[in-house]
Amino acid sequence: MNGVLSRGRGWLRGPLRDPIATQGRSHKGRVLPWVVPVLIALLWIVASRQHWMSEQILPAPSLVWQSALEFGSGELWGHLWISLQRLFWGLLAGVGSGLLLGTWLGTSRQAQTLVLPTFVALAQIPTLAWIPLFMLFFGIGELLKLVVLVKAVVVPVTLHTLVGVRDAQPKLREAAAALRLPRHLLLLRLLLPAALPAFLTGVRLALATGWTSLLAVELLASSEGIGYLMVWGRQLFMLDLVLLCILVIGLVGALLERGFSTLEKRLLYWPQPATGEQQRGPIPRGWQSLLLPAALVALWQASNSFGWIDPNILTSPLDVLRTLFSGLADGSLPEAMLLSLQRTLTGLLLGGGAGLLSGLLLGLCHNAERLFGPSLSALRQVALFAWVPLLTAWFGLGEGAKHVFVALAAFFPLLIATQRGIASLSPQLGEAARTLRLNLWQRLRLLVLPGAAPAIFAGLRLSLIYAWLGTIGAEYFMPSDGGIASLMIGAQQLFRMDQVMAAMVLIGLVGALLGTLGQRLESRATRWRTA
Repeated sequence: MNGVLSRGRGWLRGPLRDPIATQGRSHKGRVLPWVVPVLIALLWIVASRQHWMSEQILPAPSLVWQSALEFGSGELWGHLWISLQRLFWGLLAGVGSGLLLGTWLGTSRQAQTLVLPTFVALAQIPTLAWIPLFMLFFGIGELLKLVVLVKAVVVPVTLHTLVGVRDAQPKLREAAAALRLPRHLLLLRLLLPAALPAFLTGVRLALATGWTSLLAVELLASSEGIGYLMVWGRQLFMLDLVLLCILVIGLVGALLERGFSTLEKRLLYWPQPATGEQQRGPIPRGWQSLLLPAALVALWQASNSFGWIDPNILTSPLDVLRTLFSGLADGSLPEAMLLSLQRTLTGLLLGGGAGLLSGLLLGLCHNAERLFGPSLSALRQVALFAWVPLLTAWFGLGEGAKHVFVALAAFFPLLIATQRGIASLSPQLGEAARTLRLNLWQRLRLLVLPGAAPAIFAGLRLSLIYAWLGTIGAEYFMPSDGGIASLMIGAQQLFRMDQVMAAMVLIGLVGALLGTLGQRLESRATRWRTA
C-alpha cells in the first residue's frame, strides 16, 4: 500500500487506499461496524438492570420499545406527518424562491450590484436570531413555521444558484454568442443546466438547515409536530419518548440524505468541470449597493413616523439605534455578548478538539474508520436541536449543558473535514516519506498535517460558525441569567422590539466577524498554496 503512514503497519492507511485491498474485505470488515452499537446496547441494558442511573434519566431499552409500540400506533406518526408537511411546504416555497432569486442575481449585474450586498448582509443574521422577531410579527401559528423554514432554505439555494449561473464556463457563453441564441434559450439550455450542480448543492444544504430549523421552532413555539412531542416528553420526564423521537428524527435525516443522493446521481449524469476553471467574482461594492438598504431604512422610518404600522410591532430604526448605543454605553450588551462568546470558545475548544483528534484517528487508521465511522455517521443524521431535551435532562440547564451542546455543534464539521483532508492526500507523499526514511511522527508532522491543513482549517472555520449558532440555540432552550440570545428572549416576552432588533444587529455583526476571522486564519495558515 502506497500510504503516507503505512510502512509495515497494517492498521494505518495513507491518502489513497489500494483498490484491491478495498474490494477484498474480510468478514472482520463486516463485523467491525457493529461492534460499537452492540457494546452501547449491552452497556445500556446492564446499566438499566443494575440501576446505575434512575429510569427517569436513563430509561431501559424495554421501556423505549414499549413506548414505540404505544406511540407508534398513531400519535407518533401523526406528529411526524405534521412536521413533514411543514418541511415540504417550506422547501417548496424556499427552493422555488431561491432558484428564481439566484438566477436573477446570476444573470443581472445590476441586480448583483443593487440587491446582493443587502441580501448577504441579512443572511449574516442566523435563522435562530430571527425567530423572536418572527414570533412578534406572525404569532406562533403555522405561518411562523413557514416563514422560518423559507428563511432557512432560501439563503443557501439563492447563493449556490447565483454562483452556478454567474460562474458558468466562459466557453458556454461563447458558444451561445456564436449560435446567436435568444436570452431565454441561453438561460434554459445552457446556464441552468450548467448551474445544476451548484443548485443541487444548495438544495442539499437547504434540506439539512430546513429540517434543523423546523425542529428548533417546534421546540420553541408549537402545539404539534415531532419537536413538540419531544418537549412534551421532556416536561413529563418521559425520556423513553424523547429517545424514540431522536431515533425517528435520525431515521428521517438519513432517508432524506440517501434519497437526495440518489436523485443527484440521476440528474448529474454528465462530466463536471474542474472547480479551478470557474472564476468566482467578489460581492459587488460601491455606492450603488447602498441604495436598497437606504431605501428600506427610509421606508421603515416613514411607516413608523406616519403610523402605517403599530410601533409596538415594528419600532423605528432610530429607536433601535438609540437602544443599541444605550446598551453599549451601560455595558449590558457587551456583557451579554462576552458571556456568549465565552460559551462559543469553550464549546469550540471541546468539540473542535475532539473532532480534530477523531478525524485524525479515522483518517489514518483503517480499523478505526470501520469501527467508529458508521456509528458517527448515524449520529450525524440526528438534527442538532433534537438533542436539546435529552441534554437538559442529563446535564440540567446550567453552563455544563450549554458547553456540551455547543461542543456537539462544533464537533462534526472538524471531524469530517479532517478525515476527508487526510483521505485526499496524494500517494506521492508516501513515496517521498519512504525515500527520506521518515518515521511515523515525522510523516505525521511533516507530510500529513501540512497536506491536510487546507481541509482542517476549512473545517475549523465551519466549526467556529456552528459553535456560534449552537451558543444562540443553547441560550434559547436552556434559560440562563446572561447571554445575547437570553437577552433577546427576555425582550421578546416584554414586547421590547427595539432590544430584540438591537440584539439581532449585534448577532449578525459577530457572526460576520467570526466568519471573516475563520477565513483569515485559513488563508494565513495555508498561504503556501498560492506562494
